Amino acid sequence: MARRCDISGTGVMSGNNVSHANNKTRRRFLPNLQVVSLLSETLGRVFKLKVCTKTLRTIEHNGGLDAYLESTSNTKLSAEAKKIKKSIAGAK
Repeated sequence: MARRCDISGTGVMSGNNVSHANNKTRRRFLPNLQVVSLLSETLGRVFKLKVCTKTLRTIEHNGGLDAYLESTSNTKLSAEAKKIKKSIAGAK
């Protein structure tokens, strides 16, 4: 199972645990992924996606999946999100 957001492409990052004695050990920062069902009003279809909570908040702030995908450039979207964006643009 890939730990990657289906819309923004956010994945696992790495860094260090730093102790009080300044010892450094490697660690992983996992994204907070949630499986959600997002409705596309234009297509009248529900998409079940793994989305990180930061992206989910941004989608709700922009007014839904359709508005978020229209306002976001393709360079910031994953391949799955680009497919959904293209199908939404074709349906309008």
